[in-house]
Amino acid sequence: MWKWLHPYAKTEKVYGLCQTLLPWFALPALLCLTTGLIWGLAFAPADYQQGDAARIMYIHVPSAILSMSTYAAMAIAALVGMVWQIRTADMAVAAIAPVGAIMTFIALFTGAVWGKPMWGTWWVWDARLTSELILLFMYLGVMALYHAFDDKQQGAKAAGVLALVGVINLPIIHYSVEWWNTLHQGASLMKLGKPSIEADMLWPLLLSLLGFVLTIATLVMLTLQNEIIRRELHRPWVQKLAQGKS
Repeated sequence: MWKWLHPYAKTEKVYGLCQTLLPWFALPALLCLTTGLIWGLAFAPADYQQGDAARIMYIHVPSAILSMSTYAAMAIAALVGMVWQIRTADMAVAAIAPVGAIMTFIALFTGAVWGKPMWGTWWVWDARLTSELILLFMYLGVMALYHAFDDKQQGAKAAGVLALVGVINLPIIHYSVEWWNTLHQGASLMKLGKPSIEADMLWPLLLSLLGFVLTIATLVMLTLQNEIIRRELHRPWVQKLAQGKS
């Protein structure tokens, strides 16, 4: 494990990797997200019960799923940083947190927009909604702790501990519709067996999901590069990079 991680302990190596991968993620992200959303919002059939209001799922479902997946990725980075003392993993936590917070906010906002015509209200203290709101607070808490310390190593440790503690909320979000009597519908995509959604609605949803995945990866790499530059301004390679761009 250490032999695989060791090269990426160097910030210059990680910065260069992000620079290499960015075009391979950014362009497909734009293509998949644009195609999936146009297909779903304009051309996919309306839901037989909810009508056109259900079209918001092409934004809500990917953002809700990936708000949890992104948090899991952040927690893994925090674990790597704490166990193997890799600074770039701590920087990855700082890079992932704001992107995950944005995804969670989008999930909550689109869920409220979807809930208004379906439930007659923008918000209910439903188990799924409440646990998703807690997820947003966990992201914000990680961001706040990371920047609350003058010593960035201490800030990273505190943020990493909170990120790992917050993992307990992920199964609560996922299984809340099964454990409690909630207004939120059960899983239709992330479930064992065949998804309970028609193919002409499933494919644009999967394409949107892929677009969101690639978009998150792109944003995280950009944010990570910025965090590396901010933390490594005193390094010769960063100064040389800055001179090359000026």
